[in-house]
Amino acid sequence: MADTVNFALPLLAGAQAQKHVTVNEALARLDALAQLRLESLVTTTPPVVVGEGLAYAVPAGAVNAWNGQAGKIAVGANGGWVFVTPRAGWRAWVVDTGRLALFDGSAWREDALAVSAGGAATLHRVIEFDHAITAGASNTTSVVIPNGTQVIGVTGRVTVAITGTGLTGWELGVAGATNRYGSGLGLGVGSWLRGLTGQPVTYWADTPLELTALGGNFASGTVRLAIHLVALEMPRAL
Repeated sequence: MADTVNFALPLLAGAQAQKHVTVNEALARLDALAQLRLESLVTTTPPVVVGEGLAYAVPAGAVNAWNGQAGKIAVGANGGWVFVTPRAGWRAWVVDTGRLALFDGSAWREDALAVSAGGAATLHRVIEFDHAITAGASNTTSVVIPNGTQVIGVTGRVTVAITGTGLTGWELGVAGATNRYGSGLGLGVGSWLRGLTGQPVTYWADTPLELTALGGNFASGTVRLAIHLVALEMPRAL
């Protein structure tokens, strides 16, 4: 039976019996592959219960019903799996990481904006996390700006009011530049920051953010921070 070029949808044959079976399979594949959502890029064992319409990128080392299907997309259909070979340029939302991925013809590349024929890639990432403020004049975050990345800026939102004796505001930056991403920032729930780097800054070591109290000391509160950065990946190894 012939298939379409891009989504490998099964085509009807002349005088075919039970045409609804072929049509329904084609619709099931189309439903999964258009506006593609991949449940995971790394799951090697198929779920015990096949989720109708759910799609997975099959990685190397996959077992059971996915054995021998590495590099393909497994789509749950009619209680089993159908396999489709992705094409270079396809994009998908990866459910378990909450990130967009681009298929470069060999692999799925999360956060990729552009990929060269040899596999070099420009990645745009947003690292979002909640920081619970502890008492003191300053706090450093456990989440860091990764080594070898260029930061465009940092945004944030206060999710639990920031409190402290004599506290009038706060600033955000890194060691040696404590107000790089904002100063005089608000304390109430919903207060926000949008700190654009004057010119993109490259960090050559893992670097935590630093919150500094203004007018007093921190007591408590929570702020949701998002680091907006660019990372470069080299061409594939030969």
